[in-house]
Amino acid sequence: MDLETGHAVPAVPVPLDVEVQVVYDACLAEKPDSAPMSLAKLSVSRAEDDAAVAAIEDLNCGGRFVVSQPSVPGLDGAPEIPLLVCTPSGAPASRPTLYFIHGGGFYCSDHRLGLDQILDMAEGLGATLISVGYRLAPEHPYPAQINDAYAGLLWVADHADELGIDPERIIVTGPSAGGGLSAALALYVRDKGGPRLLGQLLAAPLLDDRNDSASALQMDDVELFDRSGNGFAWNSLLGDAQGEADVPQYAVPARATDLAGLPPAYLDVGSAECLRDEVLAYADRIWQAGGIAELHVWPGGIHSFDRKAPEARISKAAVAARRNWLERLLATN
Repeated sequence: MDLETGHAVPAVPVPLDVEVQVVYDACLAEKPDSAPMSLAKLSVSRAEDDAAVAAIEDLNCGGRFVVSQPSVPGLDGAPEIPLLVCTPSGAPASRPTLYFIHGGGFYCSDHRLGLDQILDMAEGLGATLISVGYRLAPEHPYPAQINDAYAGLLWVADHADELGIDPERIIVTGPSAGGGLSAALALYVRDKGGPRLLGQLLAAPLLDDRNDSASALQMDDVELFDRSGNGFAWNSLLGDAQGEADVPQYAVPARATDLAGLPPAYLDVGSAECLRDEVLAYADRIWQAGGIAELHVWPGGIHSFDRKAPEARISKAAVAARRNWLERLLATN
């Protein structure tokens, strides 16, 4: 029994998928003394992101996409928000849109990074990809991130004709922290108004700041993104409010008391990651509220296994399952 949370702690962690284990071991060998994420390490992570952005030679992927980078008004006088708009070359008008919110624990990464999977999906679906560059914590704590995502979404819908998109077929999506922000945006649009979202695709989303589920305890100090890393992410976003009783639902979707009236959701997570149980609980609560959700739990998957081990069989299966869901959603809408 964990004295802090009151949860029984499973004695044995979930074993990793064999192919994922190889990549996991290689990561540990590369950084054997890697310390947990901290404010001291934040500048290093961001410098790596800056270098990765600077190394991008061709945002249009060799002519596969028509690309623009508008800056759009922030909410209530906030700074302008950078967007990356990628439309497959030759795509028809009135296209669906994948509105992408990047991951990075709320505190790092960039809206121009980690787009290979989602660009492939956009191209295959004939959809425009729009990636939003929200302000980062802890310098900009909640509600900066959800405000930026919402403001960007409003601009996209208002400029649908100019962008050549169908404002009735916008799907919000993102991995990790971006998945949590996508879930929060679906709640925000439901309650505050704005364009009707066709769906929400949540890949291993950060949904619960309390960080005390059985899987968080079970995989603590085992997974690459464990309870410590998850706690740092939420503390960056919420500061001293993390774990308190009155945390807003638009910061932490798991705190929402009503999950009715949300767009259809796709959720996936690895069985060997600390976020497993909060993702399962969120899907279950959508069903209890009469909503539509599709849930995949990938056996032996760690956090972001599909990006860390893209050639693993479960990674390819996970990417294919997401695309299949998008295809089915768009085929009936």
